[in-house]
Amino acid sequence: MDQPLHLGGDNAAALRPTDPQRRYLERGVNEPGGKLPLFDRDGRAVPRKTVEACVSHGWARPWFDNPLKPDWLVCRLTEAGWRAIGREPPKA
Repeated sequence: MDQPLHLGGDNAAALRPTDPQRRYLERGVNEPGGKLPLFDRDGRAVPRKTVEACVSHGWARPWFDNPLKPDWLVCRLTEAGWRAIGREPPKA
């Protein structure tokens, strides 16, 4: 499957996430602050490459460090991430 090219900046929302990236991003819609999951609905860890791809496209950003598991990347949706899944970011 072809990976979308990273254009960065304001163009990040114009890119289309892959199906796994979209599933990951959509999980943040109903979470406080747009927090993205560490695990999928089956209890498996979200692949790090999925998380890192979303961060590199500007759809997600690291939120805070996890002191219990420092190798886990805890992220939240960005405005570009909301738009990449066809949603408007919530009003601040």
